[in-house]
Amino acid sequence: MTGGKLQLYQRGNSRFWQARASVGKKQRQFSTKQESFEQASKVAEDWFLTLTAKQRVGVLDSGPTFKKAADQFLKEYGVITEGERSDKWTESHAIRLRLHLVPFFGSLPLNKVTPGKVQEYRVHRMTSFNEVNPLSKSKHKPRTKPPSRSTLHDEVVTLRMVLKTAIRHGWLEYLPDLSPPYKSQGKITHRPWFSPEEYKQLYEAARTYAKEPARSHYRWNAEQVYDFILFMANTGLRPDEAFNLQHRDVTIASDDSTGSEILEIEVRGKRGVGHCKSMPGAVRVYQRIKARPKPIQAETRRARQQRNKEGGEPPPPPAVEYPKPTDLLFPGNHIKLFNNLLDRTELKFDRDGKPRTAYSLRHTYICMRLMEGADIYQIAKNCRTSVEMIEKHYAIHLKNTLDASAINVLKPKARARKKEVAAISRAESQDDL
Repeated sequence: MTGGKLQLYQRGNSRFWQARASVGKKQRQFSTKQESFEQASKVAEDWFLTLTAKQRVGVLDSGPTFKKAADQFLKEYGVITEGERSDKWTESHAIRLRLHLVPFFGSLPLNKVTPGKVQEYRVHRMTSFNEVNPLSKSKHKPRTKPPSRSTLHDEVVTLRMVLKTAIRHGWLEYLPDLSPPYKSQGKITHRPWFSPEEYKQLYEAARTYAKEPARSHYRWNAEQVYDFILFMANTGLRPDEAFNLQHRDVTIASDDSTGSEILEIEVRGKRGVGHCKSMPGAVRVYQRIKARPKPIQAETRRARQQRNKEGGEPPPPPAVEYPKPTDLLFPGNHIKLFNNLLDRTELKFDRDGKPRTAYSLRHTYICMRLMEGADIYQIAKNCRTSVEMIEKHYAIHLKNTLDASAINVLKPKARARKKEVAAISRAESQDDL
């Protein structure tokens, strides 16, 4: 019946009969789990006929698996994008594959990663969020709500990159449709920012706390947070760009068009190396940061107790040091202090319930420049982003971008138009005379 396409054999260290056959241009093996040759022959023949039937209807699993493509992707991605993508971004792909994608798609042949299977993955993620993931290395409790739309989007992006790797290696013929079904165009919402009144409330509270901090040793950090708020709102930098900024990257220059002093900043961050010109208000802030001495590491409490116990002399006061050109403008991110400031001023959440972060200061800069009538193209260049992103996430909700004179246009009434036409006709008839 099999025409010699099926072979039975027995390994030396096994009591079971093994079956071997070539189906779908691939050599396949199967353990019959039978010690008797007669029983093994029947099981092997059923297995062979099942494979040929699947091949005939086009549902035979063949080719490399998703896990093989994922391993190849991780091997290539970090090397090819070295210096262009951060290590954390590369690591995020590996985490998504390890925790979610490989456990679900890993053993599946690449040609079986269909749009329907991807939809099953989305449903699986939305319904199993409260279960403990045994592959997770963290000790956090299971989540109480399903993953957000952006989280699922990032996971599908990683999935798409793995499938593109398989296409490049000839393991997959085409990329399946990975777009989510049953979804209309997403609602465009603005990013959380501080209105002019809220921004004034924030920096005044930061200034008050910098003058009278809760503890005297908090003063340097409080002053840094106050200057950080003003610096970000006058430059539009991303938080990671500000934290990478060194003093040698900042130059005080005179603006030829306005004659005022501004900061010319060489930015290193998400988009590589770029340039930024600040508002005049950032100059005084930077001068304060540059003239502020570095925090002094005083004698610790334990060292003081040990010295008093032994009767030693107090150490000499440490020398005052000022920032060097290679020092960072903001050595610490002060996340806790900044969030406490937002909580005290009740500005942590905007009216839509979105939490405000340090990134909201960049959004505030962009919105304020638009409100003042700045050119959107120049803002995009100065913020190292695109006009499309600004129009989509910032300008869409600003009333200043609407021209009332162009909106409130009224057509003349019919009677008035008739009178106007009659007057024109009389004037023309008089001219003929």
